[in-house]
Amino acid sequence: MQIENIYIPPHYNYIALFLTLGCNLSCSYCINLNEEGSSRSSVSKKQIKPHEWIEFINKIKLLDENGKEREDIPLTFQGGEPTMYKGFYEVVNGIDSHFKLDLLTNFMFDVDEFISKVNPSKFTRDAKYAAIRVSYHPGQNDIDDLIIKHHKMRDAGFYVGIYSVATPQNLEHIKEIEFKCKNEGIDFRVKEYLGFDGKEWHGTYKYKDAISQKIEKYCECKTTELIVGPNGSVYRCHSDLYENRTPIGSILDSRFKIEDIYRPCYVYGHCNPCDIKVKTNRFQEFGHTSVSIKNIRELKDNEREALNRGNFGI
Repeated sequence: MQIENIYIPPHYNYIALFLTLGCNLSCSYCINLNEEGSSRSSVSKKQIKPHEWIEFINKIKLLDENGKEREDIPLTFQGGEPTMYKGFYEVVNGIDSHFKLDLLTNFMFDVDEFISKVNPSKFTRDAKYAAIRVSYHPGQNDIDDLIIKHHKMRDAGFYVGIYSVATPQNLEHIKEIEFKCKNEGIDFRVKEYLGFDGKEWHGTYKYKDAISQKIEKYCECKTTELIVGPNGSVYRCHSDLYENRTPIGSILDSRFKIEDIYRPCYVYGHCNPCDIKVKTNRFQEFGHTSVSIKNIRELKDNEREALNRGNFGI
């Protein structure tokens, strides 16, 4: 494959590279399985090869409004658990050194192997938060194990933070863990819980009815993120990725280019919280959302018929 340079629009906030959607944990509140009826089997299990990731990533060009190189957008490896991807270290070490990398992980990997194979400079940049962000999931991974691993990684030169989601059933426990981690000198942060607890939706959203799962409306949506799935497909949003809807392109296509446009969508009402929550951007400024949505209305008959045939507006 010989692909052309991939130019990231200046206003893009995030580059999400989902090496795998597989995970070695089984959290009941997993954001990937937010849609009612979702399961691990509903997402694509095909994975592209390490050299295909490397060739694509090394063609990415991060430019500002004046056409100059910028370094404020890291390439973020996530999943699932990205370190479960068999070619993880090959990809990390095959990426040009001028790229800054982030890792979202549950820390359920061999940190000694990580330290021996990865130079800390790969995950080092000037930012207000850790490049390696560990998710603590009560009942799924052990905080004492995470603390030991954190210290070992820190001593090897990596900046690691531990994060936890403020799930309603775990609030008191998470407060105790936060105190414990702060005493250990760990950058511990609590993230807002996004999801439905059986009674109500939790989270701060710009488009509140977009996650209701009770409606299907037409809208036009524009992303500020490049979202690439395990099979190399590029998606409009996280919801399309997790629900295995039709992609808008593929990084395996040598002609692929990012189109910075509003796209029609027939499944407004089934958005993923990640896409519409109000959050901080890459500069830690609050008020950002991953997508901008306009022209929300009821589906026309022909659009409803198309949706019933599996056409999601693409």
